[in-house]
Amino acid sequence: MTEPKSAGAKEVWITGIGIVSSLGEGLDAHWDALNARKINVDDKRFAPYIVHPLAPVTFDAQIPKKGDQRQMEAWQRIGTYAAGLALDSAGIKGDKEILGRTDMIVAAGGGERDLAVDLAIMTADAKGNSSPGFLNERLMNDLRPTLFLAQLSNLLAGNIAIVHGVCGTSRTFMGEEAASIDAARIALARIESGQSEIALVGAAHNGERSDLLVLYEFGDFNLKEKYAPVWQREGGSGFALGSAGCFLVLESREHAEARGAKPYAKLTKVVADLAQRKQPGAVTKSLEALWPKLGIAGDSGNLITGATGAEPVTSEEKAFLRQHPGFAVRATGTMFGHTLETQFPLGLALAALSLSRGALFPPHDPTGLEVEKADAPDQIVVVGAGHWQGEGMALVEAVK
Repeated sequence: MTEPKSAGAKEVWITGIGIVSSLGEGLDAHWDALNARKINVDDKRFAPYIVHPLAPVTFDAQIPKKGDQRQMEAWQRIGTYAAGLALDSAGIKGDKEILGRTDMIVAAGGGERDLAVDLAIMTADAKGNSSPGFLNERLMNDLRPTLFLAQLSNLLAGNIAIVHGVCGTSRTFMGEEAASIDAARIALARIESGQSEIALVGAAHNGERSDLLVLYEFGDFNLKEKYAPVWQREGGSGFALGSAGCFLVLESREHAEARGAKPYAKLTKVVADLAQRKQPGAVTKSLEALWPKLGIAGDSGNLITGATGAEPVTSEEKAFLRQHPGFAVRATGTMFGHTLETQFPLGLALAALSLSRGALFPPHDPTGLEVEKADAPDQIVVVGAGHWQGEGMALVEAVK
């Protein structure tokens, strides 16, 4: 049971899911991998750092023009590919009438660097070879013209529009994990209120980037030397960056029924917070404050979390989870790595997939925090707590 919706609020269905990650592409491949407790990690390529590399993907299947692929960096190709999978899943790929009014809300990072140029500039500066105007001159002459397009956050939405013809309104949010929580929250609110009928929501992340590893190393966030499941990292905390793209098609029940679409699940609630993490326990308090807003009755159920493995946030989230021992927990970071903006949509997608398959995928946790759950779920809570800031929750339910 959940709290009643406000008068006139429309029911929102998840009718399309597109996932590409280190475990493969598509729903069947991911369901099989999760049930086989598969994990794909690389501890050699960026040693001592651990990454979850993207599984082999033939991008031509969703991005047929080589010219389109060439002007995208990896994160944009991953996202455009996942968006195409979601549109296929929803049965609207190529439907110009529906796509022409499909809204898009994307969570995106800041784009990729040209490492060769960066290193050349820093090396010259360190050797004292940087005359006045040196930086501007090198940037003007050395950067390829397409790099700027690869760095624009809203170019993921632009490429999805170009490649797939999604031409409704478009919004791009930045802000790491919190961006995708708000993307889902606002998409849900717009459809509930009747401002939108159908929307494509999601994110993409390329975790196989030296520049990102350097960035997060400054904050001591990277998992190093040896892989371990999320809940087993207290002695060597950190996240293992993962490459993944995940998009969902959300639409009002009326719109879906009118076109004969079948739902995977319904998205009932999304709530968000931004705790001031200056005091120990702030994240625990934030999650406890969000919990009653979901309107869950009872003290047992199922929960999918994007817990990062970084500290202190993961321990504070664990303290929250221990206050709800009746919930079977699954941490996506163990199997997928941490995919930043993609982590929350991925949780929503796996919740909807689990509800549609009538089972929660098995645990992959040697600490005992995650337990087996045999019963078919009727609702799943999705939790996201950013490694640096931002908390959120969603309730995904089976369609009766």
